[in-house]
Amino acid sequence: MRSTSFWKVGHWPTLLGAFLYFDISFMVWVLLAALGNYIAAEFGLSPAQKGLMTALPLLGGALLRLVLGQLTDSIGPRKTAVLGISFTALPLCLGWLWADSLAQIYLIGLLLGVAGASFAAALPLASQWYPPRYQGLVMGIAGAGNSGTLLATLFAPRLAESFGWRAVFGLALIPLAAMFLVFLACTREAPQTLRRRKTLGDFLRVLRHSDTWRFCYFYAISFGGFVGLASFLSIFLHDQFGVSRVRAGDLTSFCVLFGSLLRPIGGFLSDRLGGLRMLAILYTSIAALLVGLTQASTVAVATVLLVLTMACLGMGNGAVFQLVPLRFGGHIGAATGILGAAGGLGGFLLPNLMGTARQLWESYAFGLAAFALLSLGALLVLLRARGRWIGHWIAEHGRAFPSGPPTPLIPAPEPTRACAEVVR
Repeated sequence: MRSTSFWKVGHWPTLLGAFLYFDISFMVWVLLAALGNYIAAEFGLSPAQKGLMTALPLLGGALLRLVLGQLTDSIGPRKTAVLGISFTALPLCLGWLWADSLAQIYLIGLLLGVAGASFAAALPLASQWYPPRYQGLVMGIAGAGNSGTLLATLFAPRLAESFGWRAVFGLALIPLAAMFLVFLACTREAPQTLRRRKTLGDFLRVLRHSDTWRFCYFYAISFGGFVGLASFLSIFLHDQFGVSRVRAGDLTSFCVLFGSLLRPIGGFLSDRLGGLRMLAILYTSIAALLVGLTQASTVAVATVLLVLTMACLGMGNGAVFQLVPLRFGGHIGAATGILGAAGGLGGFLLPNLMGTARQLWESYAFGLAAFALLSLGALLVLLRARGRWIGHWIAEHGRAFPSGPPTPLIPAPEPTRACAEVVR
């Protein structure tokens, strides 16, 4: 009954358009990383330079998500998405026609961040059409557009073998243009988004709240870990285990597939089991798997551990965004922009940790172990905040209140007797 009623609410063409926008944008965002082994060979890059090259699009995405998040609340997610898609063509053209030095590659990497910033518009565009009880599922479906990473890692190395890595940037303009046409035809603004546009003051109000920073940490681990690993896996597998560049891309695609497909499952399970419980399980699992990966001696063992790690990270993304609409409500555009920026920074950190560790100690293990410790830190923050959150804006174990949160969302007030009764 519940799954049937999902199709009777909201606006599924907008959900489809948001997914496609996110999917192709993700493909573009990690394109430089998918071509990293080819670019590194041409310019003779050191391990640290490889890490920086693959991380710069993630940094650009982190910075530009703040801009797109504010635009989403000011002019609406659909108009913001149109601007984002239009600007995405610029770094693709530069990569195709202009990239002749490492400095130019770095600049193109930063500009590719606009594709990663799609997060701040795509998720609110879909989310605002649906009631609270479906937020985990809707955010998971729209967010599964991170499967665009799969398109880049699977096809970019093969196209580079045939046409050269620069031509791949030009070829990426084709799916970008096709997606743009579908997006314009399918998507609509949700009616409530037309009533009141948010101001800079609304954005700063979200930014000042302590819970925002907690969620930033959570998403820096789950999403940052996912996109950071996805960006660096081809280089990691090629350097660590000596696999070919095309096979490294194939194995990366296989790992990314699980993280992408399981993001909606993470949201779905969080709707039923509770986002807090899911995140606690997933952060613990991520830390254990990363530690295990430091000891992997064969590509087969490493691939199994990476598949499980990416699956947990993908579900973690869905779990975080099951909670976000409940906590931030009408400020979801600003919140997703801020959290997306934090996720991008987490993604920027991981390839740099990996590359620096390889250059200093000739091993990637130290970078993986450091990220495992950060995951355990997120678990501790979650456990400390859990008692204060239950009854304020979520019911027991992080499940949504059936008819929506019972209290104002920004700022979260102290518990009330009424809230305590609901939790009981």
